[in-house]
Amino acid sequence: MKNKETYLTGAGDNTRLAHLGHDPMSYHGFVNPPVVHGSTVLFPDCKTMESRDQKYTYGTRGTPTTDALCDALNALEGSAGTVLVPSGLAAISVPFLAYLSSGDHALIVDSVYAPCRHFCDTMLTRMGVEIEYYDPAIGSGIESLIRPNTRLVHTEAPGSNTMEMQDIRAIADAAHRHDCVVTIDNTWATPLYFRALDFGADVTIHATTKYPSGHSDIVMGSVSANEKHWPRLHEATITLGICGAPDDAYQILRGLRTMGVRLAHHQKSALAIAQWLEARDDVARVLHPALESFPGHALWKRDFKGSSGVFSFVLKADGPEHFRAKSHAFLDALSIFGLGYSWGGYESLAVKVNLGDRTIAKAPSEGPVIRLQIGLEDVVDLQKDLEAGFAAAAAV
Repeated sequence: MKNKETYLTGAGDNTRLAHLGHDPMSYHGFVNPPVVHGSTVLFPDCKTMESRDQKYTYGTRGTPTTDALCDALNALEGSAGTVLVPSGLAAISVPFLAYLSSGDHALIVDSVYAPCRHFCDTMLTRMGVEIEYYDPAIGSGIESLIRPNTRLVHTEAPGSNTMEMQDIRAIADAAHRHDCVVTIDNTWATPLYFRALDFGADVTIHATTKYPSGHSDIVMGSVSANEKHWPRLHEATITLGICGAPDDAYQILRGLRTMGVRLAHHQKSALAIAQWLEARDDVARVLHPALESFPGHALWKRDFKGSSGVFSFVLKADGPEHFRAKSHAFLDALSIFGLGYSWGGYESLAVKVNLGDRTIAKAPSEGPVIRLQIGLEDVVDLQKDLEAGFAAAAAV
């Protein structure tokens, strides 16, 4: 068989997804890598054991199964190395712990994933790290916030729930002039629609729980770093004893094979629903980067290859006193859309988002924000379900 790197060079996304991260001839021709369970790894002799001069030494340091997934993610990201962690939140907290120390200053985008903010405001603050939140639209202006002790700039594009776009290249260029590490939560776009390291990010973070899994049954995260920042990330992961389980890695690998096909369907359906919502009188705003009406659309169009299935809209309400009742009536009337956290699975979900922790990118004033995950169902059925929600909200 030809060298895989050779025959996949220049191949399309779906071809690469079907073949990355496995080598059938290494496993008797089976197309999927085996699930290797293990904690103890034996050495042939004392000399090898003392030098650890063999590929696998202990279960927390990787198995052929977890390595297969890391190899696939490295190929997709263009990264020097990838670590697997037990959740998307761990994929944020582990690199923060790797690159930040007491006395350091970190800049965190204000539209960040809420549990990330909680981690920053509690654990990192207790460790003596100073946290400052910044406007997602700041771009190159972030340089004015960088201090002599600034060590990390965390980005997220688009932002959680309200979908603000960021100019990652401009932010990274400014941060690198001061030797800051730039991290990005790139879960929404996946490396298929945005290769963050190509735009200057040093470390790209994913909740592989979402689109790489695709079936709402695995919780896992991944962190991929460029060559400069990989050694410190790898060392921190070993020191913390954080690792991904081989069974979960196998499931994520299986999900990767269809991720491109699923993302195309999520994208098409979500955009159709977003455009349909935009035309409704009972919707104040639709927060979707691929809509021309969205403030960050030009950035999305310039840098991204596509959009996924998650976006939000503002349900029109007459005054804040009606926000809760309107949103509850809308959500409780839904049947196909489930009321649940997470996203990226095959099923559609809806949730009222809480933006009360924002300090700069404040919540819209026209009404409550409803986040939708558009799954793999037929658009016409989803529209009927949303119609029931709007009817219930109108009755309040």
